Amino acid sequence: MQVGLGIGRMDAETKARDLRRMKSLATGLLLAASVIFLLARWWESADGPVWIAYVRATAEAAMVGALADWFAVTALFRRPLGLPIPHTAIIPTKKDMIGDSLGDFVGENFLAEDVVRDKLARVEVSSRVGAFIGQEANADRITAELATVARGVVTVLRDEDVQEVIEQVLVRKLVERPVGPPLGTVLEGVLADGAHHRLVDLVIDRAYDWVVGNQEMVLRVVADRAPSWSPRFVDDLIADRVFLEVQTFAWAVKTDPEHPLRLAVDRFLVEFAADLQRDPETIERAERIKHQIVAHPDVQKFIGGAWGVVKGLILDAAADPSSALRLRVRDGLMSLGARLTSDDALRGKVDGWLADAAGYVVRHYRHEITTLITETVQRWDAEETSRKVELQVGRDLQFIRINGTVVGALAGLAIYTLSQLLFA
Repeated sequence: MQVGLGIGRMDAETKARDLRRMKSLATGLLLAASVIFLLARWWESADGPVWIAYVRATAEAAMVGALADWFAVTALFRRPLGLPIPHTAIIPTKKDMIGDSLGDFVGENFLAEDVVRDKLARVEVSSRVGAFIGQEANADRITAELATVARGVVTVLRDEDVQEVIEQVLVRKLVERPVGPPLGTVLEGVLADGAHHRLVDLVIDRAYDWVVGNQEMVLRVVADRAPSWSPRFVDDLIADRVFLEVQTFAWAVKTDPEHPLRLAVDRFLVEFAADLQRDPETIERAERIKHQIVAHPDVQKFIGGAWGVVKGLILDAAADPSSALRLRVRDGLMSLGARLTSDDALRGKVDGWLADAAGYVVRHYRHEITTLITETVQRWDAEETSRKVELQVGRDLQFIRINGTVVGALAGLAIYTLSQLLFA
């Protein structure tokens, strides 16, 4: 910061020195023209040579041109000689009007929607961004910056505040909002897509495997439940028959997609989904189960330490360049960059979104943006503003005085010569 301020101060001092030098040069030319005029006028009155009149006319016109342009340049920044001449000290007295005009000019010529859209179309933002993030080095750098931001945000957040948000907002919303209708809606969508069939297949497969692997248990249960007077071989025959029937039934359910048991399960799930949405008793039972789950000590313990776990995962992943999270983010950026570079349709969509967003901003907030200019200018001190503007452009304006002196001298010489030729 100190280096920047030093450079700014040196730059201001250099401009001030150049301005003083140019003012001295312009004033010196005025004084030189004045001296030449006085000497030429004295010599002319003393019956000097004919040509001295041409020198006197030239110097006189140079004085007039120099004074006129000195007045014009000075009137921009202050009142010449401190006199209250109308339409002078334009910048100090018209500062606010200049700020308004500058804001209107920027708004009409730079923040017009068609101008912004045309500029974005020519810049091809999505193509450039795609080419940039598509390179591994750039993607790594962006990922590292995102990781730094993530660590900063997670570190700044107070654990107590985040935990309170989780417990008082998220958990409370979960408890207050009935869970049955949304669950029923989700289940209804799953059933409509047939996605539950894989789960049913898994359950039936595990049931069949359990039956096959537990023949001894089935036989033992039948033998235990048989009457004491029943012969053992009869019990064995019945047990074998029961096991065979159970195994056959399980196999039929497993292999037949249209088995009545499967259809019964589908009907049950459909009815259950409907009851979750519309049956008061089912909704109430779902609420009771929800409260029991939330109130369970293990769940409460998990909720109480949820932020700590998430925070640790985020910090560990952000700090480790080889973590799965950072690698996925980097690969995602590179993949997006490759698509933006090669996919014309995607690139067109992104450019369209950017153009629409920029158009919306300038269409609805152009006045607020230009107000930043006008209000900033209004806050400036009038004299300080005049001094800063003169410091920036005053050196170049001194050339107007110099040119006025030179052009005035040439014009005076030409006019005097022409008058002598015409009226000699």
